[in-house]
Amino acid sequence: MTTFLRLLLLLLAAPLAALAKVPPEMAAELDGPRLTCMGAERAGSPGGVAPYTGKYLGSWPGMKQPHGYEPGPYADEKPLLTITAQNLAQHAARLTQGQQELLKKYPQAYRMLVYPSHRDFRLDDEACAVAKKNAAVAEVVHEGKGVSGFGGAVPFPVPQNGLEGIWNIALARRAWSESVTAHSATVYANGGITWGKSRFVDMYPYGDSRKSMSLQEKVAAYFYITYLLPERDKGNTSVGFSPLDFSTGSLQAWAYSPGTRRVRQAPEVGFDYPVPPAGMHTSDEDTLWNGSPERYEWKLAGKKELYVPYHNFRVNDPALKLKDLVKPSTLNPDYVRYELHRVWVVEGRLRAGLRHVYGRRVIYADEDTWLPLWADHYGSRGEFWRTSFVNWFYSQESSTFHRGVTVYHDLNSGAYEATYLVNEAGKGWWRLNQKFPLSMFTPEAAARSGH
Repeated sequence: MTTFLRLLLLLLAAPLAALAKVPPEMAAELDGPRLTCMGAERAGSPGGVAPYTGKYLGSWPGMKQPHGYEPGPYADEKPLLTITAQNLAQHAARLTQGQQELLKKYPQAYRMLVYPSHRDFRLDDEACAVAKKNAAVAEVVHEGKGVSGFGGAVPFPVPQNGLEGIWNIALARRAWSESVTAHSATVYANGGITWGKSRFVDMYPYGDSRKSMSLQEKVAAYFYITYLLPERDKGNTSVGFSPLDFSTGSLQAWAYSPGTRRVRQAPEVGFDYPVPPAGMHTSDEDTLWNGSPERYEWKLAGKKELYVPYHNFRVNDPALKLKDLVKPSTLNPDYVRYELHRVWVVEGRLRAGLRHVYGRRVIYADEDTWLPLWADHYGSRGEFWRTSFVNWFYSQESSTFHRGVTVYHDLNSGAYEATYLVNEAGKGWWRLNQKFPLSMFTPEAAARSGH
């Protein structure tokens, strides 16, 4: 066993109160021959995880435009295998419980097309520098509600416990702004579909690695969203911001209604608040995890090799018709790409005396980026309930992986919700790392949306 692994095992076994910063000999391995600057293992695995090359940054062979949809460098590949309900037992060790439950519940509709594994995209040098700096200085503070350190990369490239792991997921490097026009679809067990559509803009100041912003600044994200569908919600607009450190406050939002022509401050939302219109996922489940970690005891359960959604360019193609993608029971599996990757497993169990609809949640985060790929959720009595995943794709515009179509399955009701459907978006497809004025995210901006 290497010195690094011995130290890591000791740290994972240590009680939270006894933990110190990462030992210098562990931090020194970052961006070296064994580990990337994000703490991922460069080597592949005998099972088929690809070795890390990091040969692409912001472009790849065959790319044609600086922004907008591209099919990616692996578009011509064919699946290595297809996992179905019939061969589930053969592949169960590399599947999350949620994937197994989907295969069992929808044996005719759900299947997994597994393609070759690739690890060719890297973060920019500024993000790597931030990650290495954070390894030496970042700490969880304010009883777990905040983090010290710097934005632009994960705070804990060598995580020592589950709380550091969940903060890595929350603060994983991604685009520092996004704007898009996207559909949502709630697909019920009887095949009926309720459609939504919105135009939104988000801005994440901490995500810009060039600024190396302190993670103790007040605001994590600003948002502006105008609803276009369903008709009853058309013109409704919401604006606001969420904090970086939840000891300083909670999400603040204002809503404009064209029916009343008034702007009102929205009630406090967070944790298990059901996200409209269907309430198919909770506020802290958006993009699989966000918000304050305070209601759970978090455990870092190590790494696993799993088949996970990865390099999902095709499912986010604006030329793909919604009717061809959104099907009963599940998204059309022909458009979803899975690969074998190492993932961090972060498990949260509800603290005694606190409330949440999920008694337990397990989040699977990409080893190379800490972006959450899949999440499984259990009810208050330990029963399996919901499973969700994000179809990330690499964006040449932001030089980061970016969230695409996100799917939330409710195994009890047999329904699912698909959000960030950018298919048929045309010129409203994702634009990333564009600067927007802070005045856009104010109550006055919401009021102006009605004129």
